[in-house]
Amino acid sequence: MGKLGTFLAAARKKKNLTLRAVERATGISNAYLSQIETGDVREPSPTMLAKLSDLYAIPCEITLAYAGYPVPGTGNADGAASIASRIGRITEEEEVALLEYLDFLRTKRDRGARK
Repeated sequence: MGKLGTFLAAARKKKNLTLRAVERATGISNAYLSQIETGDVREPSPTMLAKLSDLYAIPCEITLAYAGYPVPGTGNADGAASIASRIGRITEEEEVALLEYLDFLRTKRDRGARK
């Protein structure tokens, strides 16, 4: 299950909604919703994400960011949206490699500061 799927499933459960109840409220089929939650659908449309955000009372910008869409102007503290808006969508493998490289750079920086 991907980050988006985990996030949406938790939001739905927090609202005590079944997949069928979400289908009735949004018009998105429960089978498709299940595929989003399990990570089988990796790029749901922003329109569908907006419907789910409204139903779950979550800011749409957060849901779009979890889906990997660039969200300019969000000003999030970790800079993820800013990075995403510059490099676009990345695969999970690329994300792991980028995080490993960032860790390497920070370790190198910290070692240099101790000298």
